Amino acid sequence: MSTEPMDGDTIVVWFSCGAASAVAAKLIEICYGHRCIVRVVNNPIMQEHPDNNRFLADVEKWIGIQVESSVNPEYPTGDCEAVWTDRQFMSGVDGAPCTQRLKKMARQKWEDENHFDWMVMGFTADEESRHNKFRQTERDNILPILIDAGLTKKDCFQLISDAGIELPEMYKLGYPNANCIGCVKATSPTYWNHVRKVHPEVFSKRAELSRAIGCRLVRVKNERIFLDQLDPEAKGRPMKSLKMPDCNIFCEEKL
Repeated sequence: MSTEPMDGDTIVVWFSCGAASAVAAKLIEICYGHRCIVRVVNNPIMQEHPDNNRFLADVEKWIGIQVESSVNPEYPTGDCEAVWTDRQFMSGVDGAPCTQRLKKMARQKWEDENHFDWMVMGFTADEESRHNKFRQTERDNILPILIDAGLTKKDCFQLISDAGIELPEMYKLGYPNANCIGCVKATSPTYWNHVRKVHPEVFSKRAELSRAIGCRLVRVKNERIFLDQLDPEAKGRPMKSLKMPDCNIFCEEKL
């Protein structure tokens, strides 16, 4: 297999409404858009911040490529709450069912129905181990465009700002990524009390559903507890140090 796209090859970029995958799409368009077919695909998720749609539109203009959508037909609206309710499970050591159903299975369906030669995701230079694991467990025709360029997540933030594009509102609200509001993969009391403060209605919904399902989402002193048991003053590590990756289709890969 070639290690470099050939003329006429199709490259699919999976765009998560995060800064890294946006920069990856731009670099692919610059490097290969003149001789390859470049497609950019997003998995729309209902629980993401509405401003992600604005960011997606801005990125479309920046890269000059219309972003396509891919969904799991079982959940056409991309509703995480529907997945959690159907599965009676929210998250655990093996990840979250919303990732499996709304990201991975949607991606695999797209792959079954579309031809492509190369895949690109937003793995940054500080996530090379995750790239390597995905390559070993999923596929080897993945282009590590950001890793090869030596670009970190922080670099991607700067490049987006330099392009005159406002970062997704989630970053401005102090969240470590542009994932869903109240991401159930998070276990830190710091994160969940931030959700309680900034999006109290979401915190209440997560607390109610997790209690009904019996899922203890937060960890305090190595003990899992329900959200409604969390002390509003409890703190863990600072949010900026949380290793909770953007929820792309590869977010099941452990750090």
